[in-house]
Amino acid sequence: MSRLAYFRVSTGDQSVEAQRQALGGHFDKEFVDEGISGATPAASRPAFAKLLSYVREGDTIHVYALDRLGRDALDVQAMVRRLLDMGVALDVHGLGAIGRGVGELIVAVLAQIADMERMRIKERCDSGRAAARAALEATGRTHRGKASLGRPKAANAAEVVAWRRENGASITATMAHFGISRATVARYCATA
Repeated sequence: MSRLAYFRVSTGDQSVEAQRQALGGHFDKEFVDEGISGATPAASRPAFAKLLSYVREGDTIHVYALDRLGRDALDVQAMVRRLLDMGVALDVHGLGAIGRGVGELIVAVLAQIADMERMRIKERCDSGRAAARAALEATGRTHRGKASLGRPKAANAAEVVAWRRENGASITATMAHFGISRATVARYCATA
């Protein structure tokens, strides 16, 4: 019987270490998905898929919060049911062991709350993008003062291409001159 931990962080302000400390204790094995949204089905995440192939009857999986399993209510409930059917215990920090009956009811309610939060996050993002587009059309700047939507350009593409041609420079030399990545140089030169 193994004590296993699963951690998922989707943004830079979340920390695996913070989750690890909150769970406390030694784990036989840890599985970590970084930079992956809770909207991605659990079984489709690389580390969780490895966890599913590793876990055995009698093992216990520890998670910091139910939303670390996911933010899609149906996927979370199905995954919890699948784990319970495999004879695997799920221990959620602050809730304890999740079992049949009342445990599944608690999972259903909490998973639905996580799903609602995912929808609110999406609505806030969509609203922010709409405000940025409207402000950009009206003033030439987004509502946050940026000159364009999305990430700012690493460098002016036309300048990069012209400099590279004029100097007969390699991609590496162009990267160094402008302080940009190989992929950016290649993308700029491919579209020229």
